[in-house]
Amino acid sequence: MKLHRLAAGTPLDAAAGMVLCHDVDAGGHRVRKGRILSRVDLALIGATAPAELHLIELEAGDLHEGEAGRRLAGAAAGDGVDIRDPSAGHWPLVAARRGILDVSVDALRRANSLDGISIYTLFHGQIVDAGEHVARAKVAPLVLAERLVAEAEAVARSASGLVRVRPFLPRRIGAVAVESLGATAMARFRDALAEKVAWFGSSMLEPSFVPPDEISLHDAMRGLLAAGAGLLALAGTKAMDPLDPSWLALARLGVTIERFGVPAHPGSLFWIAWHGDVPILGMPTCGLFAQATVFDLVLPRILAGERVGRAELAELGHGGFLTRELAFRFPRYRGGDVVRGAVEED
Repeated sequence: MKLHRLAAGTPLDAAAGMVLCHDVDAGGHRVRKGRILSRVDLALIGATAPAELHLIELEAGDLHEGEAGRRLAGAAAGDGVDIRDPSAGHWPLVAARRGILDVSVDALRRANSLDGISIYTLFHGQIVDAGEHVARAKVAPLVLAERLVAEAEAVARSASGLVRVRPFLPRRIGAVAVESLGATAMARFRDALAEKVAWFGSSMLEPSFVPPDEISLHDAMRGLLAAGAGLLALAGTKAMDPLDPSWLALARLGVTIERFGVPAHPGSLFWIAWHGDVPILGMPTCGLFAQATVFDLVLPRILAGERVGRAELAELGHGGFLTRELAFRFPRYRGGDVVRGAVEED
């Protein structure tokens, strides 16, 4: 690129096609920085005779910020991500569907280590809705060497895009809860779970409310599995009691607990087991109705196709102190901010 500084009164004919480095007020018409100047622009600017113009002349191997940003956005957008029209030099990347945001963090870091490249995202693993902005791409200077953009494109494409949105996969979900919860609590549980299930695009089998005994719980779970449940939720477990009927029913079903207890709060008494490819998620009574517990962190990942086990639950400790400030990590079941339930662990 070549830089030009033109003093007032300098002929401007040769400046056509150059990039303006600063805003110019041309008789009430503002010519914005970054604009590739046309002869019409130059006529307006010349009529007002600004004290000085700073311009960039594009040379072979140079890219204007608009073209550079467009190319970066195209390379950064992976499956499930759309590109919107640019604004103020930024190219927005938006979720094409509801799902979980996957960010190629290492590739993102390598791309951003190149001079002038700026691609910034929401956090990896964040739950996003269709139309939500998940990232932006831009270049910092008004003109950038094409080789830098090409290198960033190669990094992004080697990762199948820097940002992707993994969709939720519809499942039939079954629930078993102990009758000792009481009629009001059981109705609230049914409604709360149905709301969550519908948000993910899944369907819910009729919940089973059974006496708190081993045989009843076992038979209810077997019945839901036979009815095609692709996920089971077991509610009302007294998880800290090793002889709780839920544990005995799971053993009778031939299921081994993957992990009981999670390094996060609220919901630290959450547990998970797998019956073949069917996950069984357990929660204590205190977590039945809240919208922001460990259950609400794990459920989306499973419905997006992950097999969550010991290692994945252990990782929840980082950021597992689930205060109001971390509400962005949870599904917005009702279309707004997450409303946290006040819960106490059993």
